[in-house]
Amino acid sequence: MPPRTLASLAHALTVSATPDEALIALGEALAEVDRFAQLALIRFDERRGMLTERSLLTNGRPEPLALETTFDHLPSRERAAIAAGGQFVDFGDNGDEFARLFQLPSFGEAGWLNVRGLSYEGKLSALLVLYEARKLFGARTAERFLPAIALFELAYLRFLERNAREDAVRTLEDVTQRVHDEYGRRLAELESRVNQTKTAESVSGSARIVTLERELAQASEDARRALKRAAAVDATVSSAVEQLEKAHVELHRRSDTLRQKTRTIYLIDRVLTLDATTDDPRQLADGLLSLVGDDMHAQRCSLMLRTPDGESLYIAATRGVAPGVSEGARVAIGQGIAGRVAATREPLLVRDVGEAGEQQLQQDQYFTTGSFISFPLVYHGELVGVVNLANRAMQGLFSEEDVDRVRLLGLVISLVASKARLPERLVEALSVH
Repeated sequence: MPPRTLASLAHALTVSATPDEALIALGEALAEVDRFAQLALIRFDERRGMLTERSLLTNGRPEPLALETTFDHLPSRERAAIAAGGQFVDFGDNGDEFARLFQLPSFGEAGWLNVRGLSYEGKLSALLVLYEARKLFGARTAERFLPAIALFELAYLRFLERNAREDAVRTLEDVTQRVHDEYGRRLAELESRVNQTKTAESVSGSARIVTLERELAQASEDARRALKRAAAVDATVSSAVEQLEKAHVELHRRSDTLRQKTRTIYLIDRVLTLDATTDDPRQLADGLLSLVGDDMHAQRCSLMLRTPDGESLYIAATRGVAPGVSEGARVAIGQGIAGRVAATREPLLVRDVGEAGEQQLQQDQYFTTGSFISFPLVYHGELVGVVNLANRAMQGLFSEEDVDRVRLLGLVISLVASKARLPERLVEALSVH
């Protein structure tokens, strides 16, 4: 799936106010992959063990339908895998039979049925069902749609956390209100009895008044203890709400990490596809630079490769560099930032250009963030080149975690460049001077 689809899906899921809106956004993403596939969300009542309601996307809108089918109708192996969650469960040759159980429209031919369990706090909450027609060629829709499903599951868990938080707040309000009402009722009742006794003092006598006043004092003490218990409940619920908010923040962090990993996988796949389909060394060099530049959001970057004599590096591809820096320009190994990185074969992370100690870099007006990474490309112990990244988007600074990500991308670049003999072929194409 193109990254624009994942990015737009992540945004749509973030702004969705209800699970139905999130399901509509997921259905729109599915239409770009397979417009004939069927997508449904089935609610599960864990207490009764029942599949209660099925929402099937029809003409882009959820169509609710009551099921009232027990979860035990599913085969034991598939049932256990669905309850565990985290993966699509393939029903194989029995897919069409259980698609009818879920009341999904038939394709008129054999289809594949895949079901994924959505769990919250270790308990199954819903089933996400994908039903697709069988194809003779190409990858299955369920395999291609996995990143989008993972984003939807994170969004669905956000809705469940929000509902749990709202239920906790409502419970606290109900308990507090009941305690206050009971306290007020008993206090009013005892005060009425005391007043009645005082007016009829000649009949009841002073001893009865003393008894009622003691009962009133006891009732006040009981009410005080009840309010103290209510305060303890309030503190417990407040702590639970705080934990839910922390879990929500962690959920967003994991969502961002998943989006970044999905983007990295897409970029690597794009480069490997380019390597398999092009013989143009300049086009391949630009693709390798785009892999690391796009993934790291670097507005200024360059790819430098080793010359055949092993004494120098030359600029193979650039993006956003200063005027006057041209492809094919040569730098001796050991000189300058890139030359020293090539000589030591150790990556260099600079958070501020002033830390680098290079007067030439400090006076470079084209550095907008003051942070850059220079990383050596090595394959089987042989130097392939150096990749340089600077001017991260949104005035961002590079970190040690970014160096680790560049390390993975650098391995891909080194592998592709070595297998394609890119340093030797590009020397001739660029007429390196």
